[in-house]
Amino acid sequence: MRKGLRVLGVAIRAEKAVFAAATLSSALYGVMTVASAWALGWATENVVLPAFAEGEVATGTLVLGALLILGVSLLKALGVAGRRFFAGVMQYRMQARSRREVTRQYLKLPLAWHHRHPTGQLLSNASSDAEAAWAPLAPLPMAVGVVVMLFTAAIALVITDPVLALVGFLIFPAIAVLNLVYQRRLSPLATHAQQLRAEVSEIAHESFDGALVVKTLGREDEETVRFQARAEELRDANIAVGRVRGLFDPMLEALPTLGVLAVLLVGAGRLESGAISSGVLVQVAYLFTLLAFPIRALGWVLAELPRAVVGYDRVQAVLAATGSMEYGAVTLPGTAPARLEVRDLDYAYDDFPVLRGVSFEAEPGRTIALVGPTGSGKSTLTQTFVRLVDPAAGAVVVDGVDLREVARGGVSDAVALVPQQTFLFDDTVRGNVALGLPVGDEDVWAALRLAQADGFVSALPSGLDTKVGERGTTLSGGQRQRLALARALVRRPRLLILDDATSSVDPQVEARILYGLRDAAQASTVVVVAYRMATIALADEVVYLEHGSVVDRGGHDLLLARCEGYRNLVTAYEREEAEREALGAEEEEEVSA
Repeated sequence: MRKGLRVLGVAIRAEKAVFAAATLSSALYGVMTVASAWALGWATENVVLPAFAEGEVATGTLVLGALLILGVSLLKALGVAGRRFFAGVMQYRMQARSRREVTRQYLKLPLAWHHRHPTGQLLSNASSDAEAAWAPLAPLPMAVGVVVMLFTAAIALVITDPVLALVGFLIFPAIAVLNLVYQRRLSPLATHAQQLRAEVSEIAHESFDGALVVKTLGREDEETVRFQARAEELRDANIAVGRVRGLFDPMLEALPTLGVLAVLLVGAGRLESGAISSGVLVQVAYLFTLLAFPIRALGWVLAELPRAVVGYDRVQAVLAATGSMEYGAVTLPGTAPARLEVRDLDYAYDDFPVLRGVSFEAEPGRTIALVGPTGSGKSTLTQTFVRLVDPAAGAVVVDGVDLREVARGGVSDAVALVPQQTFLFDDTVRGNVALGLPVGDEDVWAALRLAQADGFVSALPSGLDTKVGERGTTLSGGQRQRLALARALVRRPRLLILDDATSSVDPQVEARILYGLRDAAQASTVVVVAYRMATIALADEVVYLEHGSVVDRGGHDLLLARCEGYRNLVTAYEREEAEREALGAEEEEEVSA
């Protein structure tokens, strides 16, 4: 309860004006609801009973009674409209604010943090958790307003008839105890259900994201079973929540009704003895029927608090996550190719070292090939060049500036990375290449030509306006890689990092791409992770890594002669390529025969 009230306090402090407007509207509704009981009692005493007793009522009295009831009803309606409008504004503003804060934090946190958290969980934090955290804000102004209504009704009851008020008030302790038991039963169930929502989201995202693997390996039934099992757990958890609500809701509804019956029983005796009039009895009974609603409104808020606390805590866990990158104020000016220095760089995933004391430099305009067996740390090293992760020790220096001293956005202005796994958006070719950059079609075509992608793009049905589908499913792997390369080139990077970014491209096309990058009007310093000997031979220098360390560096021919590990690696790849080509030629001959 304390945690839940603190969550509500956060929202109230953030939206003071909106909450005040919603509460005042709700208070107006509460006061007018009590006033409607008084108006009904007055009409009974001065209009209804005289009409039965005398057969007629003065026109002025009748009009006054009608205007009284109508005026109270209009003010009550105004209170309802204001309460609902401002409560909705407050709730949706807080949900939007939480989503923005969470997504901004995602952008600030380093890639290493994202590696430790499933994508489905991150989606759940930004969607269902942010929604759950502020769910109580919808009924909150109503609950605050009906507290005013409750006190107003209680005062009106005491003033009208203290004896009947005392009889009715005996029901309040029972309601308080019932609410306490209700919350204690509901809280753990709501917490469990909210956690399961996140887990269902994680499984669903994993299955959708790995649709190709699921389908090609025939895992549809297994994935269906896995999702079904967790979805059924969520179903059962929600049913358990509903069962508790279904048990306690009627009891909370019934208690005020029992109070009304007790008031009517005692009130009938007092009416018969002449202690009260019929109008007073109607007014008191009606007031007690109204007390059920304030109690239910408070129950709505209390019922949402457990889920709100869980959602708020999960959102706060993201916002409080450490590892956010600090930025300096230095820029990387200029348009000439950049100079890259890697100085004694170390990096580890948790406690597992990946890079150890890596050092080398790339002079402006030169092409450096990073070569090494799988797991030698090449991809991790390229991520440090664009500051997706920061090294545990050492530094990455561009034009004499440590990347940690560069202002936010400064690295991406000068350095571009084309990763191994190409990602294209469900957009046009133009949209995927420009990706929000204000460039014209001439620049887009120039980048496509450099990436050797202009030919197939021209052949597409709508050229630059052709939609490529989700993740570029309408294109081949090589075409997707060339579009990703064009996306980097259109930004005219001074340092271009290619992390095995042309592995799906024909070797001859790959060679033309690298030659084109070298001869471009605005050349870049290029660092390329490569395996093909033909690609490596185009580099000015090769840096060979094993087990996260630089074993040797120099020209391709020099390393072939003196570095056994390098020679074995690149020649093995060439033998595999030759065997694959020979096998393909044999199959073609068999088909021809």
